[in-house]
Amino acid sequence: MGIEDVKNIILVLSGKGGVGKSSVAAHLALTLRDLNFKVGLLDVDLCGPSIPYMLNMEGKDVHQCSEGWMPVFTDPSQSFAVMSIGFLLNDRNDAVIWRGPKKNAMIKQFLTDVHWQSLDYLVVDMPPGTSDEHITLAENIKNASNVGAILVTTPQAVAISDVLREITFCKKASLPIVGIIENMSGFVCPNCKECSAVFSKGGGEILAKESKLPFLGSIPLDPKFALCIGKRCLKEVIEESETLKAFYSIAETIVGSMQIH
Repeated sequence: MGIEDVKNIILVLSGKGGVGKSSVAAHLALTLRDLNFKVGLLDVDLCGPSIPYMLNMEGKDVHQCSEGWMPVFTDPSQSFAVMSIGFLLNDRNDAVIWRGPKKNAMIKQFLTDVHWQSLDYLVVDMPPGTSDEHITLAENIKNASNVGAILVTTPQAVAISDVLREITFCKKASLPIVGIIENMSGFVCPNCKECSAVFSKGGGEILAKESKLPFLGSIPLDPKFALCIGKRCLKEVIEESETLKAFYSIAETIVGSMQIH
């Protein structure tokens, strides 16, 4: 029970909200699944649990078993497991108005009472910023076999400056940083396929170089991106999406950099 049999834990972090952190976490987890790994996706963004909605899994129930809570599986092969507080809410519009201690207790329960079984990767969608939830999770996974943090930013200067605080947090919490992803890096025209730098471009790569961290890749704004969440099984959708091509490249880099496979 818990994360004892999880080989690799990937924390997806962002310095601020609105940079597409949850979308990156969801697609990264799905891409790892597509690469034939057994993957779990844990949503600990307790006040903004968007993962069930993104994966078209709203209304799914979490069941108890002798080992604890069973995560929600997306297919009979049980190669992709998801857990979110969104599964425990009666309505997707219900607000989670909890003080820090209750949030921390829920995070601990997600880590210790969920029967994740044997996973190659557990991708964790963290809340934005650096708060109680971050400290609690870092403390509870410090003995895990292999942990790495991925920082998500957009090209704008304000988003990049917030990532610097996230880098400082990771260093103080002794969380190894796998690398930085620049999201919304240009807009891909659905007709001519040309990529235009709507929010500028390259800021994430510059930040990575200045911070002496690996740059994992850029993810463009792609109109097909939203359509791909619930249709990852369709080969033609994957092949036509520049965004998903970028995710495959990023996922392969992450797999190569994590020490335990």
